[in-house]
Amino acid sequence: MNAGFAWIDAHIHLDAYRDDERDGLLQHAAAAGMEAVVAVSMNLESCRATRQLALAWPGQVMPAYGYHPEQAVPDEAQTERLTAWIRERHQAGERFAIGEVGLPYYRRTEAAAAGERFDEQPYLQLLERFIRLAAELDRPVVLHAVYEDAAKACDMLERCGVRRAHFHWFKGPAETVARMAAAGYYVSITPDVRYEAEIQALVRQYPLTQLMVETDGPWPFEGQYAGRRTTPAMAADVVAEIAALKGQPLPETAAVLLQGTKAFYGIG
Repeated sequence: MNAGFAWIDAHIHLDAYRDDERDGLLQHAAAAGMEAVVAVSMNLESCRATRQLALAWPGQVMPAYGYHPEQAVPDEAQTERLTAWIRERHQAGERFAIGEVGLPYYRRTEAAAAGERFDEQPYLQLLERFIRLAAELDRPVVLHAVYEDAAKACDMLERCGVRRAHFHWFKGPAETVARMAAAGYYVSITPDVRYEAEIQALVRQYPLTQLMVETDGPWPFEGQYAGRRTTPAMAADVVAEIAALKGQPLPETAAVLLQGTKAFYGIG
């Protein structure tokens, strides 16, 4: 069923879906009003898979290449291979963003809860390397940086002169939210906005012109989504919830979200 408005799923791990379900979920979402997805990557193998999906779905899949922080830091040779591969894509004139990159908040806090030592320094160095790469190539960057990690990411963005920053599924203190909004950074909202007071408060506070919608699929959600496979079509629910929280008409809200995402990523 068509939602009656268009949207973009601004953050999804498209390569994490099974081959036999991916085409169907993209076709279903497109029929409902989805114009495109931003497909992020976990590592070099994931980047290559994401690139193939972008080639198979031209105009509908915007790829992002990076290294997800909630895993062990790659060694220098692995990092060099990944950054060299990304530079090759740039030299070939291909369209892409840098991401998903960031800091290991969950990995770090789980280690602390278990009484284990955790060295964050290699992750900080890796993130700055990717942010500097985004600056060098003039590409938008997709960030996994929540709570106190967001301020660290903001410091790097400012130091490296990167303004096209997208914080996905963001949670954080009011002072960091204000700092990000003032800097012009974007935040994307997931389906948990329908049942999480913290995310609802963020939507009320953050400028509509700097919001996007996402699913982070195939990550599962709770509430009315419990037990359901996450698909890009769920992003339409996020658009509707943002309109309700902002107290603005749905068609106008959807248009602002769509235009902002397209302009940020150069889609269309």
